[in-house]
Amino acid sequence: MARIIPFESSLAKDFKELNLEWLEEYFFVEEHDRSLLEECETTIIKPGGHIFFYQNNGQTLGTAALIPFGNKTFELGKMAVRKSARGKGIGQALLSFCLSFSRLHKYEKIVLYSNTSLENSIHIYKKYGFKEVPIEIDNPYQRGNIKMEKKL
Repeated sequence: MARIIPFESSLAKDFKELNLEWLEEYFFVEEHDRSLLEECETTIIKPGGHIFFYQNNGQTLGTAALIPFGNKTFELGKMAVRKSARGKGIGQALLSFCLSFSRLHKYEKIVLYSNTSLENSIHIYKKYGFKEVPIEIDNPYQRGNIKMEKKL
């Protein structure tokens, strides 16, 4: 049975593993990634963020995080789907869940950083109402060449 569940300490390993898989496949692991992945309870959960996991029959197939970004603004980040499970709507299910969760908690805006080479991802973000906005020169990701946001 498929379900989306919140963070538990026992899933920190899955969070790191899923993200390393896609980062190493498409880009490289940056220092900012390492800090978020290796210390996710300290860097994401304790400051008020959230991490969710898509599981099917007890197997963790995907993850996404809402990382505090400012007053009532969160970064949608560290979204990853196990390579063997891609193309099955898991990323969209996580994205939809994160948006619903954000509305329920009265967040005002979700931002994300991506790379235009990830055409499928950019297409999905646009489909869900994200709009491109100017990216900061000092954005947190070297690979980030596009910033998008969605006002809720």
